[in-house]
Amino acid sequence: MTPITEVEGRRLALSNLEKVLYPATGFTKAEVLHYYATVADALLPHLRDRPLSFLRYPDGPGGQLFFAKNVPPGTPEWVTTAEVPRAEGPARMVLVQDLPSLMWAANLVTEFHTPQWVIQDPQEADRLVFDLDPGAPATVVECCEVALWLRERLAADGIEAYAKTSGSKGLHLLAAVRGASSERVTDYAKRLAVEAERTLPRLVVHRMTRSLRPGKVFVDWSQNAARKTTATPYTLRARAEPTVSAPVTWDEVEECGAEERLVFRAEDVMSRVQEYGDLLASLFEDGGAGAVP
Repeated sequence: MTPITEVEGRRLALSNLEKVLYPATGFTKAEVLHYYATVADALLPHLRDRPLSFLRYPDGPGGQLFFAKNVPPGTPEWVTTAEVPRAEGPARMVLVQDLPSLMWAANLVTEFHTPQWVIQDPQEADRLVFDLDPGAPATVVECCEVALWLRERLAADGIEAYAKTSGSKGLHLLAAVRGASSERVTDYAKRLAVEAERTLPRLVVHRMTRSLRPGKVFVDWSQNAARKTTATPYTLRARAEPTVSAPVTWDEVEECGAEERLVFRAEDVMSRVQEYGDLLASLFEDGGAGAVP
C-alpha cells in the first residue's frame, strides 16, 4: 500500500520509499524526500514563480532519464500551474510555490530546472547565469579561476555574482539583474564570454564546439535565453552519487585547490544550510539587482 502523509494540510501519496536510487551509496527515495524537506526553506525561494522543468529518473540515474516541461498526468488540483508562452505555442507548466508541492514533485524523483525569469513577467530576465563546464583534463579547479575573473568583470559593470556548484563537474555563476529582456542578457553574457576567452585564452572557450573544449572551461552563456533552464540551487542531480548543485562562498572558490573540495552530497548540504542558511539569499534583496549594460 502506498503511504499517505499530510504536509501543511495537503494529503500526499509517497511511493517506493525503500527503493535505492543511488546504488553507489545506497541512498533511497525516502532519503531524497527527507533531503528536500530539510532544505525546503532555502530551496523554495529559488523555485517560486518559476515554471518548472523536470528531469525525472524514477529508477535512479542508471535507469531511464526523461525531461518533462508540461504538467505531469495526475498532478493534484492544489498544485499551482500556469500557461507559459513558448515559440511552438503556449504550454501549461508547474509552479512549485510551497512545501506540499515541493514534496509532491520530489516524489516523482526529479532534478529541478528553472528559467531566468518569473511567470509574472516572462519578457524580462531577473537572473543572469554562466555555466562553467570543464573539458577534461580541466576540472572544477580551472572553473574556479575563470569564475573569479568573471566575478571581477561583472563587478566592473555593477553586477554582483554568486557561485554554486553544478552538482556535476563545474560551477554556475548567478546574478540578479533588472530592466532587460532575456535576449539582451544573453547578448551581454556572450560578450563577457568572448572577452574571457580573449583575456584567458589558455583557459576559456566560448563556443560550444566540443573539439575546442579539451583542457579548457566552456563558458556557456546560452542558458540566459528565455527558452533555456538551469539546474536550480539545491537540486539533487542524477549522478552516481546524490550530489547537489550547492551554493558556495567566494572564499571556497578562491581556495579551490583540489577537485573534491567543491563536491557536495545531500548530507553535506543539509549541514551547510543549517549552518549558513541560503548563501544565495542576497539574490532576493530589494535593490540588489544590477543593470545590464
